[in-house]
Amino acid sequence: MLFGAIGDLHGEFDALDRVMARHPDVEFWVCPGDLAAEDGTYPTPRAPLYWIKGNNEDFDFVAAQPSGSGTLPHLHYIPNGVAVRAHGLTLAGLGGTFAPTWYEKPASELRQLSPRDDRRRHFVHEEVGALKTLHGIDVFLSHEAPRPFPLARVKDAGKTPINEVLSAMQPRLHLFGHHHVYTVSERQRVPSISLEKVCDSYLVVDGKTFAHQRLTI
Repeated sequence: MLFGAIGDLHGEFDALDRVMARHPDVEFWVCPGDLAAEDGTYPTPRAPLYWIKGNNEDFDFVAAQPSGSGTLPHLHYIPNGVAVRAHGLTLAGLGGTFAPTWYEKPASELRQLSPRDDRRRHFVHEEVGALKTLHGIDVFLSHEAPRPFPLARVKDAGKTPINEVLSAMQPRLHLFGHHHVYTVSERQRVPSISLEKVCDSYLVVDGKTFAHQRLTI
């Protein structure tokens, strides 16, 4: 069995469709967030796509998605802190970004403060705690990177809660986005891959060995 991994979409729905059309043998795909186009629309993919929220979403749409399923065909949402079964594998995710001033708040208090300031784009401590109790996870998706994650102008763009989840959960594979670069590393003894935007590259992964191939459109 093969599954695919794509990075942040940011509305590149045509690129997503080209990738999926190229691989009819891939049973399902995963994405670490930022699916929405600028106008807040979402894709209706030709193959099952399991996704977590990023920091650029229509968060009213996100809030309306049932766990492991969705309001659009083939679009399956993974809420923070829960496990979802997908074609024989178990997935879990931590969507959104880290904000120190909101991290200790209950998730129920995250809200939209203005049209341009929606705190639902963040994750919180209680969601990290729930993920730490999960075991037997095959693929863990996060929007943020684990530490260390050096970038050209940032010494370390990674976030410690991601490392905490990896250490406790020990998934077979960790995939993340947000920074739009491709890297392969190991964090907390877990293979950890940073994904580029879908228009730049994507992965096809063997569902048994978890060996992956990076491909470009």
